Amino acid sequence: MLSRTTPSRRTFLAAGAGAALALGLAAPARAQGRSPFGRYGSPSARLTERTLYVHPGGLGDHTTVQAAVNAVSGAGYTLVVAPGTYRETVAVGVDRTEMTWIGASGDPRDVVVVYDNANGTPKPGGGTYGTTGSATTIVQADGFTARSITFANDFLRADHPEITGTQAVAVKVQGDRSAFVECRFLGHQDTLYADSIALGTFARQYYRDCHVEGDVDFVFGRATAVFERCHFRTLSRTDLATAPYGFVFAPSTALANPRGYLVTHGRVSSAAPDAYYKLARPWVPGSDTTARPMLTVRDTRLAAGIDAVAPYTNMADAYPWQSQRFAEYRNTGPGAVISVPENRPQLSPGEAESATREAYLGDWTPWKGC
Repeated sequence: MLSRTTPSRRTFLAAGAGAALALGLAAPARAQGRSPFGRYGSPSARLTERTLYVHPGGLGDHTTVQAAVNAVSGAGYTLVVAPGTYRETVAVGVDRTEMTWIGASGDPRDVVVVYDNANGTPKPGGGTYGTTGSATTIVQADGFTARSITFANDFLRADHPEITGTQAVAVKVQGDRSAFVECRFLGHQDTLYADSIALGTFARQYYRDCHVEGDVDFVFGRATAVFERCHFRTLSRTDLATAPYGFVFAPSTALANPRGYLVTHGRVSSAAPDAYYKLARPWVPGSDTTARPMLTVRDTRLAAGIDAVAPYTNMADAYPWQSQRFAEYRNTGPGAVISVPENRPQLSPGEAESATREAYLGDWTPWKGC
């Protein structure tokens, strides 16, 4: 059991860009007089005509990320985002394809896009935002890439005891060929919504060297998504006295989709007591009651925070996890110990040959550009 307390994410984000998170990471030092856009040019030395610069203090083309997105017309634009905390919601519509966001410093702690809407947060015109509407960032366009950026939702249950719908999405990704490299996703419930634009669309997504943290279902949705060398961190909770605190994955893969979530060569750590988290539960949403969630976790270290005896559970008894497509292969760590074999379905070596990034993503090879 970890006894170290974790500072609240609100405290971290309020401290501004570059502040240390609960991970204990120190902010990098910057040379005096260095361009806020690093090696990526500037408005006066633009890399290409389709490169736009975002700086909160006015040294770029725009002071907010959404303003830069709105200025884009057509495909293939790059936004270079200077260090700063951008407290705003951002939406990338379907027409802004092949867009790239780059955190200028190369350290995702320095560029933070954050807001604090939750499912049950009242909207100005009446009603509430709902889970999708709570997202700090929504990406619907195909071909989106982000590097070295933090996407966060800092809604805290303790601040809003009147709100029961506590899903609070940091980013919802729906586009095909969406890639995130060395990014961070911070939230509590429903942090990373890896989804698709429609039920019959099998959007492909790739996450590499990313950090994702939360508590309840904090990686969820129906996309075909590969998480390579990613770190998933489960948070401690003071509002619950007993296990489980939450669930890492909640896929909702469509029945017709042969590929759901693949986690490979990653790790799951925890700030919670031993065995207080489940690895996954299947989400069969009311919008697709035929869904058959799919998750494969392979070659990944699972810390003691994962319940090794019973790592999976049901979200609804009508859709038992045993009827879904959950499997593991060659995982290590105390959370991966197989003591009750029927609770931990394993791939055979032959089956594992098709559980690869190449098989999941087909003719799209985003790792070649990393």
